Amino acid sequence: MSSGRFYTLAASCPDRTGIIARVTGFIAAHNGWITESSFHSDEIEGRYFMRIEVKADSLPFMLAEFRSRFAPIAQELDMDWQITDSAVKKRVVILVSKQEHCLYDLLARWQSKELDIEIPCVISNHDTFRGFVEWHGIPFHHVPVTPENKREAFAEVQRLFEESRGDTMVLARFMQILPPELCAAYPRRIINIHHSFLPSFVGAKPYHQAYARGVKLIGATCHYVTAELDQGPIIEQDVIRIDHSDAPDDMVRYGKDIEKTVLARGLRYHLEDRVLVHGNKTVVFR
Repeated sequence: MSSGRFYTLAASCPDRTGIIARVTGFIAAHNGWITESSFHSDEIEGRYFMRIEVKADSLPFMLAEFRSRFAPIAQELDMDWQITDSAVKKRVVILVSKQEHCLYDLLARWQSKELDIEIPCVISNHDTFRGFVEWHGIPFHHVPVTPENKREAFAEVQRLFEESRGDTMVLARFMQILPPELCAAYPRRIINIHHSFLPSFVGAKPYHQAYARGVKLIGATCHYVTAELDQGPIIEQDVIRIDHSDAPDDMVRYGKDIEKTVLARGLRYHLEDRVLVHGNKTVVFR
């Protein structure tokens, strides 16, 4: 990642000749200084993916004018694209239940500036971590979720997310299934950490499912949330080897280390605009 202020252009379009020349030619024509670039051609899908970082002070205009000037080229290439400014910190709202390891890890990375983000609030269906979160100077909202009040509870979650001007919602072991309307409201903006190597062992108690199956590897998966449970586009995964002597409780303990590191990596890739989604697959420029 570049130092100093930069703009990040992330885009995909139908593959054809001249895409790089068209895009980088536009940047060069305005004296733009490219400091990092990544490209991928998917021959099976016939689609081209790119991510380009440009020094902000090398251009004679700001982001809004970049968007307006680049729009005709994007339209010509039938491009899905976005461009972001590194000077604008992303606002990440964290949702958590009663498992602390992912929350603790994210707040530690935030406090040390390893994750250079804003955390406007933490939302939980339990009051367990109020003191810990508020000690960090972050507002904490307790929104109980029961079978009887789910509609009202998730309406409140959405209200809090909107009120806090959240960019990304992170389910840091938030053990509730989001309703389809909430998933639809924020496509590619809700990130979950699932405690298995998807697509294996979806749903509840995946470590117990893995134990019953006698697997030799367990893992964790960071993915975008969709209305289909644990089926959203995968951002990042990792595994650890186990053997016959490991009980489900051992797997849970091992898994916590994988979960927090996979979530942190996946969230970072998302925040740095390194994840491009096409259908239910991702291209991740690490």
